[in-house]
Order: sequence, then C-alpha cells, then structure tokens
Amino acid sequence: MGNNKEMATVSKATIGRLPAYHRYLKEKQAEGERTISSTAIAEDLHLNAVQVRKDLALISSVAGKPKLGFDVEDLIADIDRFLGYDNVSDAVLVGAGGLGSALVGYGGFKNYGLNIVAAFDSSPSLVGTTLHGVHVFDVGELTRLVRRLNVRIGILTVPKEAAQGAADALVSGGVRAIWNFAPVHLSLPANIAVKNEDMAASLAILSKRLAEILSNEK
Repeated sequence: MGNNKEMATVSKATIGRLPAYHRYLKEKQAEGERTISSTAIAEDLHLNAVQVRKDLALISSVAGKPKLGFDVEDLIADIDRFLGYDNVSDAVLVGAGGLGSALVGYGGFKNYGLNIVAAFDSSPSLVGTTLHGVHVFDVGELTRLVRRLNVRIGILTVPKEAAQGAADALVSGGVRAIWNFAPVHLSLPANIAVKNEDMAASLAILSKRLAEILSNEK
C-alpha cells in the first residue's frame, strides 16, 4: 500500500475521497480525455474545487496546468501509487454465504489493489465448492493456509458469534488488516488494522435522510 509516512500526512477525509477521484478519472480516460481541471472534477463529483485542488496536491506530483488542468494518466498513476492500487494485495474471505459470495464475485476489487485468493466457511454444503473461481476451504484450515499463502488481509462476512474466533485465526496466520462486515466489535492487538462496515448504522442514516426528504415534501 502507500508509503506510511505519506499516509500519516493526509487526512482520513482526503483518503476517503481518493477512490471517487480514481473511478472518475478512469471513466474520463476511457472516454479519451487526456487532461482535466480540478474545477471540472469538483463540478462532476459535487465537491468544492478548492478542496479538490488541495486533495490532489497532497498525493500527486503532477501540477495542474493553467487552462489545461491535470494530465489524467499521470494523476491516475499517482493515486494508484499512493493507495497501493499498483501493488495488488492478496486477501482471504471468511464466510462464503450470501454477502461473502457477492464480494468474491465482485471483479472490481482488483482495480483497487485487492485479490481474493481463497474463501473459508464451516458449512459442509460450501466447503470444497468454488465461488467465482475461488475455492472454499474448511474454516478449520484458516490459520494454516493463511500462513502458507502469506496473506496480510482478511475479510470477515460471518455471523457475529463467529467473528471473534475467525479474526483470531486470521491474526494467528499472519493477517495484519481485517475488513469486518460482522455486526460486532472485535478485540484485536493494536498493530492490526481494522475497518468495520456497519450496515445498520448506514441504514439508519439513510432512513433518517429519507424521513427528512419526505417531511420537507409535505
């Protein structure tokens, strides 16, 4: 992934906007655009142009040229380098049910530096099967195979009661970062990076926003 010192100097808010810039720039590149201005990026993504310029200046060596703007290809390369998209990391997924199967089947992860190389589950109906080209192993093999594959990223899509045990097994195998979709707080060593995806919280925010919109329409 990107240089740790670089990451430390960039806010979480800026890092959170970089994937949107990257996706937008790739679309423009596919359309044949060679240069783009920060103003155009801001307008299309509904952001502040000053903020866009600040974000890009923090992570890019490419200077925006007056009237011409940024070179799209060079800017994409700088975001790739900063976020580590140019250095694909292997990952394993634990929990090969509905959500897990959907994540395994999402081919776009490789564009963002993530390659799911194996899946794990405890269900006899799933163990030994293949999901979108990814083999499903018995979860009892998790620590051993993660260590053998030298994987550093684990994705958890298991029920909450199984999450802590699966996380512990991942850490024992050498995983250093966990993307947690289970609705539970994980107790892990301080040197393990964790990103929790709280779907209940996201739904609550969406529902509240919907209620506000409907209320304003009355």
